[in-house]
Amino acid sequence: MLTSRQIAEARQRALEFYEKAHIVLTDEEKANIEVADFGLDDLEHSGLELVVYVNTDRVCAKEMVLFPHQTCPEHRHPDINGKPGKEETFRCRWGKVYLYVPGEATAHPKAKPPEGHETYYTVWHEVELNPGQQYTLLPDTLHWFQAGPEGAVISEFSTTSMDEFDIFTDPDINRIPQIVE
Repeated sequence: MLTSRQIAEARQRALEFYEKAHIVLTDEEKANIEVADFGLDDLEHSGLELVVYVNTDRVCAKEMVLFPHQTCPEHRHPDINGKPGKEETFRCRWGKVYLYVPGEATAHPKAKPPEGHETYYTVWHEVELNPGQQYTLLPDTLHWFQAGPEGAVISEFSTTSMDEFDIFTDPDINRIPQIVE
């Protein structure tokens, strides 16, 4: 669980990355940056900082920050109530992102799963995204991603996001953050 202080520090740090990418946020967006540690209590290695611009019953747009080598754990967006899961496009705005999807495993991947959680990373086809490059994931596609050594800022454009239904390979993950004082 994250403390209020840890969240405030991560938000401030995320703002520095948004500024590097020339992403302009409103004061309200700055105050509401979501800090997700996935319940693993290791934000430096497993986590994500994000702003949701819009999430309707049809579309979603987010701006995400990954600190250096920070990883969004392996997961997928399943069908929900007979409707296809989330389809999403990641576009790198700043830094470098290593995205892993099903396919032929990359011989020498550049990312490494967080220590102690390696067995929960099962897809190893590497897609390297640099600023201006993007990749689209179809619904229910297993994936995970990690920032390069400088960190990264990623725009996500997708169909409706229902994070509470995401299925993570690691059973210890809790997508909805818990905060302690």
